Amino acid sequence: MNVGPGIRRRRRALELTLAEVARRAGVSTPFLSQVENGRSRPSMNSLQRIADALDTTAVELLAAAEPPRPVDVVRGAAETATEGGVRPLVRGQQRLHALEFTGDHDWGREYRHAGDEILYVADGSAEVEVDGTRYVLERGDTLYCTAELPHRWRPLEPHTRVLLVGVAP
Repeated sequence: MNVGPGIRRRRRALELTLAEVARRAGVSTPFLSQVENGRSRPSMNSLQRIADALDTTAVELLAAAEPPRPVDVVRGAAETATEGGVRPLVRGQQRLHALEFTGDHDWGREYRHAGDEILYVADGSAEVEVDGTRYVLERGDTLYCTAELPHRWRPLEPHTRVLLVGVAP
């Protein structure tokens, strides 16, 4: 999946230079240029930092990488997770975004954006913090939150698998 054109469109819409976005994201200007031109794929951590620099989310940048699809099947056996253990479950520019996270996740990063989110623990367990309150979720548990509230999560055991579903306004 090539996120570069979506990053470039967002950067240009905000009238920002490559150097300004790179500085804000903490990446090099040549690296960001390579990402925009499809010659390099950012890690999920880098993509999140680039999204922050562009006042958007990594989910939005991933969604912008593909056109809307009225019907789409994402096969588990055919799809591979991106670096960082993230796999899109809904592709294209849709109001609904769904990602599968396997393994570690950055607890230090707090999210806050428009819309609603549901976090479902498919395997393992996870700790979720929403607006300063912490919750421990076990396999099969679901947490809903208004995404405008500050929120973050992390796995509590190896090989934890979390499904995150967001609905944009």
